[in-house]
Amino acid sequence: MPDPDTGAPPRVVLVTAAALAVALAVAVAVFALTRPSPDASAAGPLPLVPVPAPQSGAPGCTTLLGAVPTELTSNGKQVKLRELAAPAPPATVAWGADDPLVLRCGLDRPPELTPTAQLRLVNGVQWLQVAGEGASTWYVVDREVYAALTVPDSAGTGPLQEISDTVAAKLPARPLRFS
Repeated sequence: MPDPDTGAPPRVVLVTAAALAVALAVAVAVFALTRPSPDASAAGPLPLVPVPAPQSGAPGCTTLLGAVPTELTSNGKQVKLRELAAPAPPATVAWGADDPLVLRCGLDRPPELTPTAQLRLVNGVQWLQVAGEGASTWYVVDREVYAALTVPDSAGTGPLQEISDTVAAKLPARPLRFS
C-alpha cells in the first residue's frame, strides 16, 4: 500500500526494485567482461577478389601455403588465420579481421620488377614493395613462384618477417627473372 502521507510505494517495494536494478547491472557487467572478445573467426569469412594466379597450383605454392603460421604479429597484436568466403581465390590465405593481411601465391611476375627496382632483403628473402592506398603489397621475387603479401600500413614489420622465415625455410632462392 502507498504511504498515506507521501503517496510513495512501500519501503519493501523500493528496496526490492533497487536490489533488482543492482543485480541486473552486475549481471550485464559480468556478461560483458566474460564474453570472448571478437576475433577474425567472429567476423565471418573474408570475401576476396580473385587475381590472376596462373601458377597457383605449382608445388611451390602448395609447400608455402601448407607451412604458413596460423597467427601473425601485426601492429604488436596476434592475428589469426581467417576463413575465406567462397569462391575463394586459389592459393590464397588471410589473417585478421579489421585490416586483414593477405598472402597470394602463383602470381605473374609483377611489372614493377625491373633490373633497377629497389628490393629489400628480409630474413634471406628478396621482396619488392608496391605501395597502395593504406596498404602495401610485398612480392617475393627470388623463389620458384611469385607470392604477394598485402599488409595495411599500420601492420609494422612483423608479418613480413614471419612470412620471410616461412619462405626461406620452404622455398630455395633462385636468381631474379626479368622477362
